[in-house]
Amino acid sequence: MSAVFRDSRQGQLRGAPAEHAKACHQCADDREFLTAKVRPDYEDAPSPFQLVDLFAGGGGFTVGVAEAAHRLGRGTKVALAVENDDHAADVFGLNFPRANLVRSRVETLFDGEPGTPITASERSIALAVGEIDVLVAGPPCQGHSDLNNHTRRQDPRNALYLSAVRAVEVLRPTLVVIENVPAVRHDQGDVVGRSTEVLQAAGYSVVRDVFHLVKFGVPQRRRRHILLAAINDRVDPSVMDRFGSACDDHAERSVRWAIEDLVDQTTESGPDSPSRPTSVNLKRMQWLIARDAYNLPNEKRPKCHQGSHSYNSMYGRLAWDAPAQTITTGFGCMGQGRFVHPAKPRTLTPHEAARLQTLPDFFDLDARKGRGVWATVIGNAVPPLFMVHLLTPLLDALPCRAVQETRLVDLTPHEPPVPLALIGDSAS
Repeated sequence: MSAVFRDSRQGQLRGAPAEHAKACHQCADDREFLTAKVRPDYEDAPSPFQLVDLFAGGGGFTVGVAEAAHRLGRGTKVALAVENDDHAADVFGLNFPRANLVRSRVETLFDGEPGTPITASERSIALAVGEIDVLVAGPPCQGHSDLNNHTRRQDPRNALYLSAVRAVEVLRPTLVVIENVPAVRHDQGDVVGRSTEVLQAAGYSVVRDVFHLVKFGVPQRRRRHILLAAINDRVDPSVMDRFGSACDDHAERSVRWAIEDLVDQTTESGPDSPSRPTSVNLKRMQWLIARDAYNLPNEKRPKCHQGSHSYNSMYGRLAWDAPAQTITTGFGCMGQGRFVHPAKPRTLTPHEAARLQTLPDFFDLDARKGRGVWATVIGNAVPPLFMVHLLTPLLDALPCRAVQETRLVDLTPHEPPVPLALIGDSAS
């Protein structure tokens, strides 16, 4: 392991009385970010970082990088964002209208095999986006998830992890962050091991670890595997001494910290509307609230969830003063996890789920979209506050570079590459 990175299990939150959080400046800053209704001007701040976001989804990863840069007094320019799902790409474009957004598969854009010479189309992309400070990627994790009982460990989607690594070879960013579920370590094709070898051969120092996001200010029991890579010696090893949240004298952030102010903000439609339960599920939720219970007894569960099992969270109620469980795309259904509101006989609204994912209030879910799109964008998001506290010391160590011109990525193959049109205020 390179000395560039400090052991990620150090420098994290320590438990202590929750009331201490009231006087914590870091909690105040993070809470202000979470509840802000007006988006900061991320693009026009000085000395912008040049960012690439692959498998970009609705933009949670980019929000986290941009907010980390903002707290350092610097801007963020999205030189390239790649997302194949049109609905998610619409949400990304709404939140980052000046991004160079390409609706394509990552493996289509970066079509060479890792460790092989750069292809003509890849060379065109590299020329278009220019020098890159940070590349982030959240390859699809469903193939690795422990909830996937069919193709887990050998799902074809698992190889998409290597597509992100290929993009690193082509674009040569200074800093790389690849996020996935912890089970990615057990992939039968050893994508993490193979990726590490490719990156090291390309001149990067690499460290991998599983992070508990609650230690970085995210109010949920979410664990994620992170691969961090830095090219050569361009990141000072001492910055890793500041790894983690600055909150070190009080308990973990709770559901109450994130969503108590939204308890009576429900509406009939839109992101503040809860899903409509079946009559039997409504009775189950009312039973939990009336008895101040958090788990349904077996006799109250559907038959398929009765008997000896380890899924107590299914049909469960959230506690105000503890972190939530991992927020997934199923947050609107009590049968898919512990998603019943702490005080109301209903499941979480999209707005509440977004808060627990630390997507700020200024993040536009696009009211024209349906509940399914909101659930996908929220459940698949990389929590921005995790990235804020993970990346701030790393970004602070990166040098400023002159503002550069980014061009539209041309998806038409050319031999040799041809000049590309200049980017305007938005691209799609």
